[in-house]
Parts: sequence; structure tokens; C-alpha cells
Amino acid sequence: MLVAMRFAVPEAEADGFAERAGVALGTLAARPGYVRGELGRAYDDPTVWCLLTVWESVGSYRRALGAYEVKLHATPLLAQALDEPSAFEPLATATPGGSVVVVDSDRADSPLRSRP
Repeated sequence: MLVAMRFAVPEAEADGFAERAGVALGTLAARPGYVRGELGRAYDDPTVWCLLTVWESVGSYRRALGAYEVKLHATPLLAQALDEPSAFEPLATATPGGSVVVVDSDRADSPLRSRP
């Protein structure tokens, strides 16, 4: 599962935001089911930031959000994310030089779901 959260951060608050985002990322990284994560800042607009995390499953992400440490150290920052969809189902992957691998959707209503 991919979680991509975008943030609008005034330049004057960038240092404090980066510090709090690092704490949030480290807290999430300590949870079971966490695969990897990154904090990024837009090249074209330094007020736009993105926190990207990858999880083994939707369940592992939801359980992580319920953990006390996450509620204390990550949720206040996550609550500042822009109000837009942030959880995504991975449907295709590719490694450097590798082939694109397409997987079935878990959604019953998906046009990508395999048919018998």
C-alpha cells in the first residue's frame, strides 16, 4: 500500500516542519508492516512537501495509525496534510531494467480485476 500525503508549508516554517516530519517518519518506520518511506520537497514550489510511505498492507497501515507512539509523534503532523486522497493500491511495479509487473486489484469494482 502506498500512502502519499502532501503538505503546504510556508517557507518560514520549513525547518520546523522538516524536523517534525523526520520524527513522524521515524515513528512510522518503527511500526510492523512498514516497508519504506521518504520525505520530499517540490523543486518547483518549496512550499509543497510530500511524505511517502509504503506498507505491506492496508491493515498494517491502519494498525500503525492506532499505535500510541504514532498518535503522539506522527498524527499531529499527518493531520496537517492537504485534504485529498492519500492511500493508494499498487497495481503495477517495475525495477530498474526490469519488466512492468501488473497485479490484480483487491477492489471488487476495479476494471483491472481479473475475470474468470
